[in-house]
Amino acid sequence: MLKKLITFLLPWGLRRRLLHYWFGYEIHPTARIGWAWVFPGKLIMKERAKIGHFTVGIHLDYIELGKYVSIGRSNWITGFPSSGKSKHFAHQSGQRRSELIVGDHSSITKHHHLDCTNSIHVGRFSTIAGYQSQFLTHSIDIRLNRQDSIPIAIGDYCFVGTNVVVLGGAKLPSYSVLGAKSLLNKAYDKEWGLYAGVPANLVKYMDKDYQYFTRQEGFVF
Repeated sequence: MLKKLITFLLPWGLRRRLLHYWFGYEIHPTARIGWAWVFPGKLIMKERAKIGHFTVGIHLDYIELGKYVSIGRSNWITGFPSSGKSKHFAHQSGQRRSELIVGDHSSITKHHHLDCTNSIHVGRFSTIAGYQSQFLTHSIDIRLNRQDSIPIAIGDYCFVGTNVVVLGGAKLPSYSVLGAKSLLNKAYDKEWGLYAGVPANLVKYMDKDYQYFTRQEGFVF
């Protein structure tokens, strides 16, 4: 804990070096973490990746942010490490990894909650937009009376609207949109779709010439 407090208070250049020396984190010289409490078991941040102020990332095995990934301020990213002797998730021993992996040029805006008890994978050029969305990989299995967890997958070139709920086992296919305030609770496989509603369903297909789906930079002007 003392080492974490020391690194948190230091200027970024020195903090980055100590994060590598003390914790083994792999942070590219052009990557940056703001005044954020981010201490997973292992951290990889590639070129120009950044994490904004007041974001918390704790109790995870692994976080990997690809090139030019942006995680905004005040996000809450938590999990339940796969190591240890806890009875929770013992039935998934060797099958579960508490991790967040975000592909190149993708972004997570601000004030979101990502429960990474199991894996959350966000593909390339995708946007978790707006505010107050929840990604929940774990819940209680009432049939077996135990906590259970299932991964969440967001494909490449996806746009996730504000204030959504995404549950364990959900998959948003590449080149898809999830409408604001929707509940995604199952795995879909049809690309180029607009998914919306509670629960979300395929509403319509979108034209493949939309410029969002063909851009070569993550930032949307």
